[in-house]
Amino acid sequence: MMTNPFPAAASKRDLEHGVVLAPRFDENGLICAVTTHADSGEILMVAWMNAEALRLTLTTREAHYFSRSRQELWRKGATSGQIQRLIEARIDCDQDVVLLRVVPQGDGGACHTGARSCFYRVIEDGVLVERD
Repeated sequence: MMTNPFPAAASKRDLEHGVVLAPRFDENGLICAVTTHADSGEILMVAWMNAEALRLTLTTREAHYFSRSRQELWRKGATSGQIQRLIEARIDCDQDVVLLRVVPQGDGGACHTGARSCFYRVIEDGVLVERD
């Protein structure tokens, strides 16, 4: 993994109210990324980013993530065509979660199963039921 190109916040006030992007990566060098559809607000997926994935997402305006299972960087849609064009990136108050607002390309899906969203199942009485 590359070194973190982002600075650390000088203080809690700077972290919570400052203008410097100072993401707080976990002990594995990762930060949670929640991805929503820019038009509908629908949650499409939750994934992880390392510093390089976040940097690439911000510079290329296409979502990049870090696969924990494969231990590698990946550009969403590189093989499926479901590229996620970044409309806006936000970070939460203590800079340990990223929110991406994207417009999906290709067939508009986001999930590796082919579903539009990774959240395609509802829990009903302890059983999973597929829903759109």
